[in-house]
Amino acid sequence: MTSDNPVADRLLTDARKKTARLDSAALAKGALIVGIVAVLASPISIAGWILGAIAVGLGVPGVQRPASAKQAKIAIALGVVAILIGVFFFTWNIAQR
Repeated sequence: MTSDNPVADRLLTDARKKTARLDSAALAKGALIVGIVAVLASPISIAGWILGAIAVGLGVPGVQRPASAKQAKIAIALGVVAILIGVFFFTWNIAQR
């Protein structure tokens, strides 16, 4: 960086920070963790629905980032599976009555 044009240097630094933030895989990792917890908690119907929806919601923006697309897709799949398992157990509990 040169001191000839401090505005350009500041803009370049800001652009690099934004790019580094967009390449971060933190959102997808969080979605993956929530997805795993959702599958484990899905026999409790409402927990599976809520955590599954959160995993899907966190995973969708993660798919748009190339660094974390694979983890985000796995998180979305786990969220959907948790919701389906929650629906199964809810239906099963209703049928038992």
